[in-house]
Amino acid sequence: MSMKNLDLVQKENAAVMQAMQKAIADNDEAGFAQAWQQFANNIQEAVLADAKELIGVQDAAVLAQRGVRQLTSAETAFYQKAIDAMRSVDPKQALTSMDPVLPKTTIDRVMEDIAKTHPLLDMITFQNVGALTEIITSTTSGVAAWGELTSTIASELGASFAMVQLGQNKLSAFIPVAKAMLDLGPVWLDTYVRAVLVEALATALEAAFVDGDGKNKPRGMTRKSTGAVDGVYPRKDAITVTELDAVTIGGILNTVSQGPNSTRRAVPRLLMAVNPADYYTKVYPATTVRATDGTYNNDVLPYPIDPVQCAAVPANYAVFGLAPKYLGLLGTGGGKGGKLEYSDEYKFLEDVRTYLIKTYANGQALDDNAFVYADITNLAPAVLKVEVTNADEIGGV
Repeated sequence: MSMKNLDLVQKENAAVMQAMQKAIADNDEAGFAQAWQQFANNIQEAVLADAKELIGVQDAAVLAQRGVRQLTSAETAFYQKAIDAMRSVDPKQALTSMDPVLPKTTIDRVMEDIAKTHPLLDMITFQNVGALTEIITSTTSGVAAWGELTSTIASELGASFAMVQLGQNKLSAFIPVAKAMLDLGPVWLDTYVRAVLVEALATALEAAFVDGDGKNKPRGMTRKSTGAVDGVYPRKDAITVTELDAVTIGGILNTVSQGPNSTRRAVPRLLMAVNPADYYTKVYPATTVRATDGTYNNDVLPYPIDPVQCAAVPANYAVFGLAPKYLGLLGTGGGKGGKLEYSDEYKFLEDVRTYLIKTYANGQALDDNAFVYADITNLAPAVLKVEVTNADEIGGV
């Protein structure tokens, strides 16, 4: 296979990621393994090609454009120890001895890269919580009042607290590492590991944050916060949307603006997440109008709305909502996650050893009204409407 740069790899891996998602849905382990191997090989070949091309280049800006960054001392030490362990006769024992937990700065950079290439994950409240295993969210249940501060008033200014558990939901990514990759050193191994993690984690996180059922995974935007059966939360009742006109969008905004405890909140922008196929066949025709000069205007909507294409949204449906009101968490699970381990599960090639990186993540909408689930099966194309205000004056009548 010829060498590829990372831009070409991203395009090719889009098809590979779809194959992986289908394999997961079909519970096809062999299909997943084959697609994953192709995915990792594409990235590994691109990194090896860039490393060969950039031998001797010291310009940090040039290297940064290729995804290569200057490592911290902790990161350099981590990757060098990992390389030494991978080269050893017993890599599993060597990795266990060094306790190779990914540095927090590496996870931070992975999150930054994810946000750049996956707009949905950039729009939500997405946090690296490091070694924390839980985070507290609160919603005020009262309002401040002028006047004398009494114990009665103080007791009314309470708050409801919710604990979001982090360490219970694990994400795993298998990373095949060829011996040639080890020869490049810590900087290029970091480039490869981050590239694999960005795509692997982003795909899994998007699927969970949008439509996760809450059982051993985050509770997605499409799900209710109550009514779980055996840990599975039901989907919200879908409203029917046949037009993206002011009346329809106004009704959605009315729902989203209803905060907890009968409060109202501003909605400066509205998220509209749809499956890519539905964007091109439904949303695009419904939001594209022809101007009088013959040109076309796209994404014409009656409110500031951000259409986002996301394969995790079920076909024929859309998710509208206040993106910052979804809290996504990624961390190291109390020191247990973000850990590089040797794996015997996949043995694809003699020259490749496979490693497992585990991180911990969770997420949930901060309230039920923050997101609206909509059926857009019969979304109609946009039609330019002309209203006649005085028919008697037309045609000299």
